[in-house]
Amino acid sequence: MKLYSYFRSSAAYRVRIALNLKELEHDIVPVNLLKSEQRGEPYLSKNPQGLLPAIETEQGVLSQSLAILEWLDEIAPQAPLVSGDAWEKAQIRALAYAIAVDIHPINNLRVLKYLTAELNVSDEQKTKWYQDWIVTGFDSLENQLGEGPFCFGSAPTLADICLVPQVFNALRFKVDMDRYPKIMAVYEHCNTLKAFADAAPQQQVDAT
Repeated sequence: MKLYSYFRSSAAYRVRIALNLKELEHDIVPVNLLKSEQRGEPYLSKNPQGLLPAIETEQGVLSQSLAILEWLDEIAPQAPLVSGDAWEKAQIRALAYAIAVDIHPINNLRVLKYLTAELNVSDEQKTKWYQDWIVTGFDSLENQLGEGPFCFGSAPTLADICLVPQVFNALRFKVDMDRYPKIMAVYEHCNTLKAFADAAPQQQVDAT
C-alpha cells in the first residue's frame, strides 16, 4: 500500500504510527503541502478532497486519517488501536476525538495559511492563535489522563496515536508544555517505542 504523506502533517503522522505498530508494509509518497502539491491534478485525481493523508491499496484510495485508522484496525487486528469492552473503547475514542476533532482542525496548515494570506494575521498573532487553542484543549486533556505510560491502559491506542503528533506541533509552536506533566509523560514514553520514533517527522524522506 502507498501512504500519501507530508512529514509535518499531524494526520499523516497518525497513520504512519499505526502502520508501524501493525508492522504493515507500505511506501511513503511525499506530497508537499507548502508547495500546494495536494491541489495539483496528479494528487486530486487520486483524492478529490485534496487533503492528507490518503492511502492507496488494490481496492482504491481512502482519505481521512480517522477512517484510515479504523480500516487498518479492521484489516490488521494485531496491535489493536481500540480494544476492551464497549465502555473502554468509547473512552479511548473520546480522548482521541478531543485531539483529532476539537484541537487539530482549527490549527492545521490550511487554517494557518488562510490566517496569513486572507486575513493578514502576523506570525506573532498566528502563533498566539495556535497556542491559545492548544492550551484550551490540553488543559482539559491533562485532567482526563491517569498516571500510566499511555493515554489509556498499558499499550498504545488510538488516543496515543492522536496525541503524539499534536504534542510535536505544540512544541514546535513553543507552547509551554511544563504545565502538562501527564501529557508529556505519555509523549516521551511513546517516543521510546520504535513504531513512534520511526514515524516522527524528522525521520521522513521529505523532512527539511
